[in-house]
Amino acid sequence: AAWQVGDILAGLAPPPGAPENRLAYKTGTSYGHRDAWAIGFDGTHVIGVWMGRADGTPVPGAFGADVAAPVLFQAFNRLKGKLDPQPPAPAATLLVSNAELPQPLQRFRSRSAAFEADADAPAVAFPPDGAEVELLPAGLKVKVTGGTAPFTWLADGVPVLVALDAREAMLALPGAGFVTLSVIDAEGRSARAQVRLR
Repeated sequence: AAWQVGDILAGLAPPPGAPENRLAYKTGTSYGHRDAWAIGFDGTHVIGVWMGRADGTPVPGAFGADVAAPVLFQAFNRLKGKLDPQPPAPAATLLVSNAELPQPLQRFRSRSAAFEADADAPAVAFPPDGAEVELLPAGLKVKVTGGTAPFTWLADGVPVLVALDAREAMLALPGAGFVTLSVIDAEGRSARAQVRLR
């Protein structure tokens, strides 16, 4: 995980006017603009830059990315002409783009899909969200619409039925009270409903 975070930080765009390089860095600004900082590292050195007032008086408009990051890049430029490369990925590191992952593992959609509704996404048809229903001796009847079978049903995050092809089922639940029901389809899409059982 440490290597992956470092690789992500090395991919950040440098501040305006700074040289294009693979300096891994992070900036920050404290509440009330009392501190602006930037910390960066290459394969050998680490440099931290703090800017602010020693008495803690705010500096309105001072952001780490605007005031501390350029100084950080200047410090590395004065230290050495060329950055030392970051260490290579550990042998067991999995490097796969989001598009190469199987559909259930893909966490991010394309920018164009950000506002598109998934017409076939699963939905908990019964019981509806916010409902108060009676728990039968056989359990609670649930129903899913949309989505792709097989389905996995969870009660408060715990799997109750796994790899179910049917759209209707009876869930064996412990007793009365509030419960969050979730259903996950074969593509990793999910829906949930919070209900009260009596």
